Amino acid sequence: MTLEPLSGFTVAVIADQCREELAALLERQGARVVLAPALRIVPLSDDTELRATTMSLVERPPDVVVASGAMELRGWIEAAQDWGLGQRLQAALDGAYVVARDPDTAISPRQHLEIRKHLLDHGVTGKRVAVQVHGEPQPELYAALAEAGAEVVEVFVHRWLPPPDPTPLRRLVDLATNRLVDAVAFASAPAVGALLSVAGAELPTLLSALRTDVVAACMGQHTAAPLLRRGVPVVAPRRPKLGALVRDLVDELPRRAPTLRVAGQEVTLRGHAAVVDGALRPLAPAPMAVLRALAAAPGRVLSRAALLTALPRGADEHAVEMAVARLRAALGGSAYVQTVVKRGYRLRVD
Repeated sequence: MTLEPLSGFTVAVIADQCREELAALLERQGARVVLAPALRIVPLSDDTELRATTMSLVERPPDVVVASGAMELRGWIEAAQDWGLGQRLQAALDGAYVVARDPDTAISPRQHLEIRKHLLDHGVTGKRVAVQVHGEPQPELYAALAEAGAEVVEVFVHRWLPPPDPTPLRRLVDLATNRLVDAVAFASAPAVGALLSVAGAELPTLLSALRTDVVAACMGQHTAAPLLRRGVPVVAPRRPKLGALVRDLVDELPRRAPTLRVAGQEVTLRGHAAVVDGALRPLAPAPMAVLRALAAAPGRVLSRAALLTALPRGADEHAVEMAVARLRAALGGSAYVQTVVKRGYRLRVD
């Protein structure tokens, strides 16, 4: 099989609008993709709460507008045009002091701190401040502005609803906690929150997996913030672009894959496959679990009972024998995994 940078790895994608595009980019690099829609976005023109907020702001225009990004600002104006409020909203924004860190991207948590300092230095006492909310709200920013005497109006540029079917998201929790995915790609902070919320009692186990074996790949620092607060290391490009996110995974996942010299061949362990002298050998979960256990103790003999702990619950010693047989067949022969009579199995590491 052709060996691409992400061949043998499984990546779960939690996104709404961009999930098909992100999945296609990952598959082009060889990844197996699991789609788990976490949210659905309410179309801006159908958002009755945004319409009410917009009406409030055109009737009493803001003195200051904190824009989360150019795309979000354009989307808001286009929705207002559908409601017959486009010109009035544009006039209200034209008369306001507009603050935005980057015209092309959403504001990160660090940039919110910079904006807060800038606004407090600028002076907001007695002023009406409209803050576009993209992703998670920023209560610290709102509290600081209110304490300085400002009237803060939150403008939600995206409103999220749960997916029609939460089953794929719940299944992803099981896949991640059992290390059957190698990475989870998050497209937004609300998507992170949705996965953590659906985990329920499994949340500590899920966070443990994300802190160790499962890579959390986030579309920028803003998306990563909920995970960073929980001590989860993240892979996040400096600019929140799909291509940059995929490139980071192309760098990170192969770097984590251990390589051993076994029976005269170079063997690399990827998520659901072994690479034997450059050839990809896909493996089912049970033989892959046995290979990982043997590779973690290179050259040592592991008993059937020890290998049994690596298999899914409910398996027996016969399942270990079957997994070893399937592992040998996939790798290309019995030379890779030796049977040590009455003791167990060992990986024949050079």
